[in-house]
Amino acid sequence: MSESLDRLVRQAHDTHVVVIGGGVAGLVAARECAKVGLRVTVLEATDVLGGVVRSAEVGGMTLDVGAESFATRGGIVREFLDELGLAGEVVSPNPAGAWVAGVPGVGAAPLPKGGVLGIPDNPFAPDVRRVIGWPGAWRAYLDRLRPPLTIGHTHSLGKLVGSRLGARVLDRLVAPVTSGVYSARPDDIDVDLAAPGLNAALTRVGSLTGAVAELRASRPAARPADAPASDVPVATGAGKAPAPGGAVQGIVGGMSRLVDRLVEVLEEAGVELRRGVAAEKLERTSDGWAVVTSVDEKPLAARAVLVALPEGPARELLAPVVTGLELGDPIAPVVEVVTLVVNAPVLDTAPRGTGVLTVPGSHVAKAMTHSSAKWDWVRDAAEPGVHVVRVSFGAQGEEPATAALDDASAADLARTEAAAMLGVELPASALIDSHRVRYVQSQPAATIGRAAATSAARAAVRAVDGLGVTGAWVSGTGLAQVIPDARDEADRVRSAALWRS
Repeated sequence: MSESLDRLVRQAHDTHVVVIGGGVAGLVAARECAKVGLRVTVLEATDVLGGVVRSAEVGGMTLDVGAESFATRGGIVREFLDELGLAGEVVSPNPAGAWVAGVPGVGAAPLPKGGVLGIPDNPFAPDVRRVIGWPGAWRAYLDRLRPPLTIGHTHSLGKLVGSRLGARVLDRLVAPVTSGVYSARPDDIDVDLAAPGLNAALTRVGSLTGAVAELRASRPAARPADAPASDVPVATGAGKAPAPGGAVQGIVGGMSRLVDRLVEVLEEAGVELRRGVAAEKLERTSDGWAVVTSVDEKPLAARAVLVALPEGPARELLAPVVTGLELGDPIAPVVEVVTLVVNAPVLDTAPRGTGVLTVPGSHVAKAMTHSSAKWDWVRDAAEPGVHVVRVSFGAQGEEPATAALDDASAADLARTEAAAMLGVELPASALIDSHRVRYVQSQPAATIGRAAATSAARAAVRAVDGLGVTGAWVSGTGLAQVIPDARDEADRVRSAALWRS
């Protein structure tokens, strides 16, 4: 038995796995491989690990400039943070709700907290009626009068809501949520993936509002499957924004502390973390793989390779060695997030909750988060009267309005947009500091046809010995999806590599 164990230990140590991509998925996968004693090398093309989970110094404070929260569903992320020793640093946001701005004839109003994906269960509720008006409420009520025989199984969220409840519910409640949370139009969102059980409930009860009521009663935390329904430029997906009803939490000091701790754990385990090194090509060898990099004279030899890159780069790297994997041109929303630190005592009362979503077309920004109103740790880090707001630009098929601007002009546009969404004066003199970052998001897993496409891609990769793929584009966005997927794929790859040995 001792000889067998010694042989297994040597075998694990002699098995080299290269993880390509140093975002959260890559770091988690590397940890899983290192747990059993494998030699692991992580290649990250940039100088920063963590992907969209990152922070920066803005106005003398260390702030999240990417993902700022994680979805609590399933307890997956919380358990992971417990493993890393960060349990005592987890905090909940201010429960005050978000607002919606750009409502015709209304301006801005609190976004109703009830409902699913912005779909209300009672169109006559005062907070719903304030947004859609009496005409919208009565039009939505007609949904209750439609005969059950007219009900079909509709995949498109936009078509379902528009036909059942009318344009006001669609444009003023649902579209701001899908734009803010998914960076996508309602027509492109698959109901069955974004709100599992809603179509079935609709068939049972005969109305969409009744279906929402039933779904909420049976699953109070129901929300999009691949993204939290709250402010999330990305632990749940960069550039996402405040929306109603989402159960999320954060970490004191910022989500980047998760990455910092992961890096510490990996270094303690002897994992080689190579920043500024890109993988340029994969080549098959008799004993596994050779990874051609941007800096090494000789390719890196590996028994197995796990690719944890965004979709475009991942397909480009894998397509030459994976039969049936198409290159294509993935539809990836481009989002720019501008973080502002402003001297604005007028915001001390948090006039519009923790953030604002916008009716598409009403503003050039899609959303704004009042970070110092949402998170106590941000408020406590700031001087009295100083506030932090984050403004998001861009959505699927829509280039960010800041794209062609220099940083100073982008900050100025973000300031004027924030002022308009918050309904206050924010003069140029109020700006203390700003930070701008650009993200290419993964296409939402809830997009119609997306699940089939990613499933086919993953199957093609898994058919090749010694290869694996993980990351938000195959798992769905958000840490609650990314972490378990990275663990599972790493377990599959490491088991196959050891067995092959």
